[in-house]
Amino acid sequence: MTTLQTEPLTPLEQKLAGVEASFRQQMAIAIDSFWQSEARNRVLMFALALVGVILATAYGTVLLNHWNAPFYNALERRDLPAFLNELRNFAMIAGVLLVLNVVQAWLNQMTAMHMREGLSRDVVDQWLTGRRAFQLSMTSPLGINPDQRLHEDARKLAEMTTSLSIGLFNATILLVSFIGVLWGLSSDFVFTVGDWSIHIPGYMVWGAILYALAASLLSRLVGHRLSALNAERYAREADLRFSLMRANENLEAIAVARGEQTERRHINQSLDGVLGSIRHLAWALTNLTWVTGGFGWLAIIVPILIASPAYFSGAISFGGLMMAAAAFTQVYSALRWYVDNFGQIADWRAALMRVTVFRAALTAVDQQGSAPGRLQIAPSEDGLLHFEALEIRPRHSTDGPAGGFRLAERSAVIASGEHVMVNGDHGVNRKLFFNAMAGLWPFGQGRILLPVGDEILFVPQIGYLPEGKLRSLLAYPVPSAQFTDRQMSEILERVGLAHLSARLDERARWERLLDKDEQMALAFANILLRKAHWVVLFDVLEGLEPEMEKRLATLLGEMAGTTLVYIGRSAAFLEATNPRLLHLERTVEV
Repeated sequence: MTTLQTEPLTPLEQKLAGVEASFRQQMAIAIDSFWQSEARNRVLMFALALVGVILATAYGTVLLNHWNAPFYNALERRDLPAFLNELRNFAMIAGVLLVLNVVQAWLNQMTAMHMREGLSRDVVDQWLTGRRAFQLSMTSPLGINPDQRLHEDARKLAEMTTSLSIGLFNATILLVSFIGVLWGLSSDFVFTVGDWSIHIPGYMVWGAILYALAASLLSRLVGHRLSALNAERYAREADLRFSLMRANENLEAIAVARGEQTERRHINQSLDGVLGSIRHLAWALTNLTWVTGGFGWLAIIVPILIASPAYFSGAISFGGLMMAAAAFTQVYSALRWYVDNFGQIADWRAALMRVTVFRAALTAVDQQGSAPGRLQIAPSEDGLLHFEALEIRPRHSTDGPAGGFRLAERSAVIASGEHVMVNGDHGVNRKLFFNAMAGLWPFGQGRILLPVGDEILFVPQIGYLPEGKLRSLLAYPVPSAQFTDRQMSEILERVGLAHLSARLDERARWERLLDKDEQMALAFANILLRKAHWVVLFDVLEGLEPEMEKRLATLLGEMAGTTLVYIGRSAAFLEATNPRLLHLERTVEV
């Protein structure tokens, strides 16, 4: 008999599993996010205004309920003057309630807007703090396609939190307001059965409670899987969004490879996942509708049926009957709030779980940086760059050194202004060494001590060109206002991009307009413009046209006083700078 072996959960996975399973932890994270939000005070201000409007609306609704008795009694007596007088009373009450409803609708929208502002800004800030986004993408599936959680889940959580909170508060106020009215109306009802007289104080209140309780329990029984189904749907929607975005970002490569049919198959597979989750959710919501719809239709006749014995016995008038029925409806409506909103509550809990688990993952990433068995990145006391017993592993496993590598020079120091080339054995993943220096790859051991005070530029082989004006790309990520047009034009000429000087204010998708050589030249223009004292480059001269390779290598050779650490095997860099060599060697398996 074979026993399946599963890998133990990492500390990050254990923490996220705890948050995913604990509603209390999710609420604690959500409250912390709200309290730290810059929009907190605005949300609280609108919330207080909403409380005042809801209380005023509840008072007006009570007055409207009392209006029922004289109005229907006037109809029963055929008293035209009393009837017209009650119509005037109705116009005044309804007019005030209309104004209150309009004000409440506006306050609802403003509260939801500021709630979303606070939540979205907080989650995005947490995501783009330090190197969390990249580290999470390397250590957890949550970081691979987070746009669904950052956008759609955050929107739904903010809007539904506002809507459900207001609805719950409004239902509570109506319940408190009308339960006393309904108790008073039914406190004197006496049922006569033969020679027996039965007096049940506030029996209509008990009827409303029992009716709402039955609806709530049945709704809970039928719809208990909705939270999990909604969470599953959001996950599949995120997969589909990611597939579409990935295809859109690589349209040229797909067209060249004639890969449209393959991409269409991949997208359709993601779509099938979405449709499957929607199908399961549809069945669950359909079953829930049997409960909510059935109890809703019965609520039209149930209050009259409950109050009818007292009416037929002559204990109350027709107006009293209608007043009691209206009060019963208000009490039941307040009590059945949970029933009517069970689907939304399940949807809200799914959004809450996804957003809070994502936020917990972001904060937990920071705690992993100092965990045992990881690379240590720290500032150097002497302002130099130190490598101490550096060893890098390809992943966070304990399976031994397979696939790992280390710096052959166990202790190496790079001084300010020095030019160094780091190459390696065949099969060594030099990109991991580059990422480790940048603080992006924590798996391994040893220490990297970085100089403080001087900015270190890390230049990857494939850079990032954000959408925007060319001048913004040229200075990224610092503000372009720090440099003059003359400075930018001179730098562009030095790197061979003089033809772009007239396009500094042009906004375009530059990664699609510029070829590989031009994009790398733009990266070198950024280096020259910012005048960094420390520059770490990863294979930036590989694959360029000989003319461009020679031009850029010559520029590196002219950067006297700048510390250059080139990770790669470029002969052009070797010839232009005459660097000191360091070597990466594969870890010998024991």
